[in-house]
Amino acid sequence: MSGMEALEKPLATLAFCWRIERRDGVAIGLTSHDRDLEIGQMLYRAAPGMTPCAVRSGIGVEGSDADVEGALVADAISEADLAAGRWDGAALELRLTEWEEPGVLWLLLARGGIGAVARRAGAFTAELVGAMAALKAPVAPSTSPDCRAVLGDRQCRVDLAGRRRVVAVGSVDDAVVTLPGLEAGAYAFGTLRWLTGRNGGIVQAVIDNDGDGVTLADPPAFAVEAGTLALLTEGCDRQLATCADRFGNAVNFRGEPYLPGTDLLTRYPGAA
Repeated sequence: MSGMEALEKPLATLAFCWRIERRDGVAIGLTSHDRDLEIGQMLYRAAPGMTPCAVRSGIGVEGSDADVEGALVADAISEADLAAGRWDGAALELRLTEWEEPGVLWLLLARGGIGAVARRAGAFTAELVGAMAALKAPVAPSTSPDCRAVLGDRQCRVDLAGRRRVVAVGSVDDAVVTLPGLEAGAYAFGTLRWLTGRNGGIVQAVIDNDGDGVTLADPPAFAVEAGTLALLTEGCDRQLATCADRFGNAVNFRGEPYLPGTDLLTRYPGAA
């Protein structure tokens, strides 16, 4: 059944369904209907009663495809998880179905990722960033003396298999995480992904490390108990010397360290 056929019925029994998948793989289903709907082995819960405030379709490069609103519910989308960034960048699909025959009509209305999230008066508003947003990205990268690649990505091509390790946290003091037995500086500009505990699934940036632990860019969102497991990944300062000496990967360096800078335009004959 098409969407138009469903709208032409004397009595429409339509409901919106959202499928939201976080970057750590956790997925939930929500519906605007007053009862839970099970579609394709996914349970779309009636709470927190999500409602779309705007849905636009068509060709354009301005704004988002949709906005979604809903109340904060502790076991679905909690305020603590929103503040911790667990839902940042989550993939979202908005579909239309009939609650009398869930899944028979399964019309895709919008698809994208969650952008800005705002909270007010016990509810939240999330911006849905659609595929057209990719057209705003620059066609060609800007030149830079530092490498533009991320360690281990397609451009860098460094194998991270031997540069990750699972560690047990000793203690946490603000943003300093005690992890004895590390190589000093090896994990600077790397990442720490929490595997267990209340922070499970959250990835944090590492600023620097010594032999006894790492310093994170921000304190963990939730309290960390001794023995909590985390995945520690090495980092790179994106300098050519580091790329060549430490990783042996100068051939894939994505920067222009020898390109004259804009200060060349200000020089005059005889200047040092």
